[in-house]
Amino acid sequence: MTRATRIRALLALAVLALAAYITVTTPVRLGLDLRGGTQIVLETRDSATVKATSEVTDNTVETLRRRVDALGVAEPQLVRSGDNRIIVELPGVQNPKEAVDVLGRTAQLSFHPVLGYAGEQAEPEKEKPGELVLPDEDGQKLRLGPAGLTGAEVGGAEPGSDPQSGPGWFVNVDFKGQGGSKWAKLTGDAACAPEGDPRRRVAIVLDGEVISSPQVVSSVACGIGIAGGSTQITGDFTFDDAEELALLIKGGALPVPVELVEQRTVGPTLGAEAISASAQAAIIGTLLTSLFIIVVYRLLGLLAAVALACYGLISYAVLAGLGATLTLPGLAGFVLAIGMAVDANVLVFERAREEYREPRATLRTSLSAGFRNAFSAIADSNVTTLVAALLLFFLASGPVRGFGVTLAIGVLVSMFSALVITRALAEVVLSFKAVQKRPGITGISQLGRVREWLQRRDPHLMRRPRRWLAFSLLAVIIAGAGIAVRGLNLGVEFTGGRLIEYSSSAPVNVDRARDLLVEAGQPRAVVNASGDGGLTVRTGPLDNEQEARVTQVLDGGLEGDLTKVRDELIGPSLGDELRRSAIIALLAALAMQMVYLAFRFQWTIAVAAVAAMVHDVVILVGIFAWLGKSLDGVFLAALLTIIGYSVNDSVVVFDRIRELMGDRSRSFARLTSVAIYQTIPRTINTGIGVVFILASLLFLGGSTLRDFALALLIGVVVGTYSSVFTAAPLAVELHRVGRSPGRKEGPKAAEQPA
Repeated sequence: MTRATRIRALLALAVLALAAYITVTTPVRLGLDLRGGTQIVLETRDSATVKATSEVTDNTVETLRRRVDALGVAEPQLVRSGDNRIIVELPGVQNPKEAVDVLGRTAQLSFHPVLGYAGEQAEPEKEKPGELVLPDEDGQKLRLGPAGLTGAEVGGAEPGSDPQSGPGWFVNVDFKGQGGSKWAKLTGDAACAPEGDPRRRVAIVLDGEVISSPQVVSSVACGIGIAGGSTQITGDFTFDDAEELALLIKGGALPVPVELVEQRTVGPTLGAEAISASAQAAIIGTLLTSLFIIVVYRLLGLLAAVALACYGLISYAVLAGLGATLTLPGLAGFVLAIGMAVDANVLVFERAREEYREPRATLRTSLSAGFRNAFSAIADSNVTTLVAALLLFFLASGPVRGFGVTLAIGVLVSMFSALVITRALAEVVLSFKAVQKRPGITGISQLGRVREWLQRRDPHLMRRPRRWLAFSLLAVIIAGAGIAVRGLNLGVEFTGGRLIEYSSSAPVNVDRARDLLVEAGQPRAVVNASGDGGLTVRTGPLDNEQEARVTQVLDGGLEGDLTKVRDELIGPSLGDELRRSAIIALLAALAMQMVYLAFRFQWTIAVAAVAAMVHDVVILVGIFAWLGKSLDGVFLAALLTIIGYSVNDSVVVFDRIRELMGDRSRSFARLTSVAIYQTIPRTINTGIGVVFILASLLFLGGSTLRDFALALLIGVVVGTYSSVFTAAPLAVELHRVGRSPGRKEGPKAAEQPA
């Protein structure tokens, strides 16, 4: 065993030991879409006097945190996102109405002297600087002077009742700082007015509304007021009213108004089913993939399967150790990365097979050369996938960002798994004399049947590249027709609106559900069956009261019992922003891939690879348009992943072309053909491994992951095709056009078509 092998083995053991420790001691944090609960996104707005800066938003977060604590929610999460967005996660909260009402209220509490009654013509707006005209509890308009004190000087508030004075509820308010003396002055000035005069009243205003305007009792002396630092807010309160008002006052006033821009609620059963289905899909997909690579690569395939299990352990530990949140798309990304982790092993094993055919080659020297020669393709292909993952993290939002995190972790860990763990295991096993005497069991002593057949036939696939390009263009036209004819069914993330998903104990009559929604005042609602007996309803923006009405009507008019399992509300402004972000993410992905490929290869190859990516994007979007499926944030995650996968495949082919460019005896078209059939086994074997994973997600991952898996499955098939029959022939054509006049490529240049 060499020194380098010992170092790799010790490093692998240390990482695995640390990963095992983290896995046992640190549970991974599940997103609300997996454990159930409500996520609310609020946006701070400028007020008349305060600008909603990042510092002001931070202060708002702290105020909201006190309100959430008062709600009694276990393990709430509140973070600032950007300069003026606040993400609030409330695990276990299934009815978000109360939380939204409490969090969204600005609670601008103030206490005003009453200057008298306003005329009938007066409007509830400022009459003079500092003065207001507002109706009292009975609708009588009052002229109010400037605030004598505000909610910032309130120390606490609790609901209370006194059976001797009546059945109603009130709120006990305690003042802090100068609040007590200001309250005494305010009530002392009011006490100087005669009984029955409106000036003897004090108006308590919450969010621009007079909630109470009691008269100062006759026992209060003029100029002295109510001392003691406390008072009672009275009104026509029920217990719930008094409790909510006390909560708002105790929580403090928000420094600026906030607006609800997004709300997501997921039932705990849906999250549990998603975890179970994804875990089942991961286990079955991993077993099928492992079995496949063992059949193809024998002993080294077995070692790669062991490394694959290590990859899963390390990836989970990294997620837990970083405190990352595992979301539903993130879980799917974790499963997908298992299939993609096979790619590096396949690249190495195929290169090792080639090296073993050289004179005086041994198993160990062939393996070392395989790792050395495959490294550039592994690095380039993984960098392109990593670019897509980073774009998802920085440009996407919500659960899709979780997918970007797990995909990025998967890419990095897969490289470590292949280049360190698999290599250490293989070098140790190949040093055994029993293995050296039986090279056939290693899986690298032969090229493989497909590769040997191709080498015997030596096909010139790029003899007529324009035929392949014509076929690709036809596929793009057919897919584009779907976009033009059927249109794009954009999800609520991109259009704004509300999406509600129900499960039912009985088969759902979709037509009956549509009729019921018309009765409920939602004639334009889109209703579809989902999953096994489920129902999805998509409408324009609905508030929580309207949503409750829709649920009530459907539950009362349909057979069986309806249970709400998912509820998403996206504001119109956020929908516009997400739509712009999606377009920016796509354009950024294409631009960054082109720049990277132009740097690593040449401009003709960069243009060819990006054109193949556009081909894949149009076909995938077009197929979803023909099928009438929704294009939502999860679809965007799949689309950007396919961009990474597509260029990943193209890079492997182009890397081999670059390696063969030293052969001046062949035309570029001929070299491209050779590069294609030399890399075909890797393309097929990696594709099959990924297909096993995606097929498991498609059929076993549950309804929430079905469209996601379908998009990836289509993208993998189309991306595998385009890397060979779109990117390669386009590179040949661009090379011919860009070649200097009179330059000859070699004796076989005549093979290049005119």
